[in-house]
Amino acid sequence: MAPAGSGTHSEGLKAARLLMVLSSISPLFILWAIRGNSLICDGYFIAFCALMAVVPNAFLWLRISTAKKHADKRELIVGMADDHRDHILVYLFAMLLPFYSEDLGSWRYLGASVAALAFIVFLFWHLNLHYMNLLFAALGYRVFTVYPPADGNALTGKTRHAVITRRVSLGSGERLVAYRLSDTVYLEADA
Repeated sequence: MAPAGSGTHSEGLKAARLLMVLSSISPLFILWAIRGNSLICDGYFIAFCALMAVVPNAFLWLRISTAKKHADKRELIVGMADDHRDHILVYLFAMLLPFYSEDLGSWRYLGASVAALAFIVFLFWHLNLHYMNLLFAALGYRVFTVYPPADGNALTGKTRHAVITRRVSLGSGERLVAYRLSDTVYLEADA
């Protein structure tokens, strides 16, 4: 843990973030289950893929339910907001399509794919991209990076947040109340 005043911010809820990252790559496991694998019998492979698709998403919805149940809300003030719809396209084309087309017909190729997937999971987790989820997009949510207003206070305005909302835009000065899914990811309460 960094000492107070060191200027670093350590994102909490590490296990939650990891499971949220795994939920973001769950469509890949659905595609792999449909495609199959010649090395592992279908029963085991499909069961593993189903587990990797269902458990992280169930955890995500449990995290949302827990935040709502405990009223884990914050008021966020928008200084500036960036829409990240393009991240979904990058996510789809950079991750899902190459991994789907990957040949899993030998142990070497399967191992290489699993290792590459582990690198991507680590990068998503380390770079706080755990808000990337195709289910949010399918349900009509948008993701904005919200920068707090510059208020001249040295203790505030340093941390940006990812806000998941159904709004099509967020304007400067707007206030919104959101449930905390992690230290930097929020789901708007009215969404």
